[in-house]
Order: sequence, then C-alpha cells, then structure tokens
Amino acid sequence: MTRVCIVGTEDVHLQYELLSRETARAALSTYELSEPFSNTLALETVSLGAAVSLLNDLQWYLVRFSDFALVSEPSVSEDEWLSRTLARDIRDGNVEPEETGEYLAIYGVEDGRLIEPMFVTRIDGEVPEYDLRDVDETVVVRVSKAEFGG
Repeated sequence: MTRVCIVGTEDVHLQYELLSRETARAALSTYELSEPFSNTLALETVSLGAAVSLLNDLQWYLVRFSDFALVSEPSVSEDEWLSRTLARDIRDGNVEPEETGEYLAIYGVEDGRLIEPMFVTRIDGEVPEYDLRDVDETVVVRVSKAEFGG
C-alpha cells in the first residue's frame, strides 16, 4: 500500500480544515485517516498513481492549509518517503525509481512534530546524521533535484 501524509501549516488544524470542507471530506471519505505526526493527516491508497491523484484532487485545500505532502511507496523504498513532486515525476515516468535517493530532506521529529529539514546527499550510499538539533527520531524524504536546489 502507498501511504500519503499531508503536513499542516502551523496556524491551522489540518484535519479540521480538510474535513469541514465538503469536497475535501468527500475525497477523503473512503480512507482510514490517521495522524502519525502532530497536525498531519495520513492515509493509505492502492498505488502511487492513486496517491498522486488524490493529492491533485485536494490541491485547492493543500495550498491553503498544508506545508507539504509526502508519499511512501514501498516499491521505491521501504523506509524513506518521497516528496509530492518526486512521487508525481515517478508516476509520470519522468524519473525511474532507481534514479531517486541521491537528494534527501531529513526532518527531525520533536514532540511529535516534523521540524526543520536538513537537505543532504548520500555519502558513500549512507544517509548522513541529522545534526540541526538533538532529536529522537528522523524522517528521510527523497526529493527531486529541483527541490534540492539544482
């Protein structure tokens, strides 16, 4: 199953905002929703294509109420997320899954919240340590070259 995680902006309660809007509520109604991190909304879809399509359907709301969205596709990586842009590029055939993973954003998790990303590249195939703060957990996100700054 492909997972989607939408991260809300600091000034809104994401689940309330999405579920209080009829169109967004209808788009989300067939999914079991969870909140893996503070102010997020996560769900499972049947495929990468379905995940990208759902995010496209929610675009109007995402622009207003979210900071970013992540997609977890097991056929690409079991333990790393994809940025929404990279997930779309893979779905559209612009990038092969095995060509991803060089450019990363590592988020710290502090008090259940995703915090400031550290943009890195792999060193000898390994993910560098998150060193912006002392955190108990990190979330590794594969990003596109353009998102990385190239």
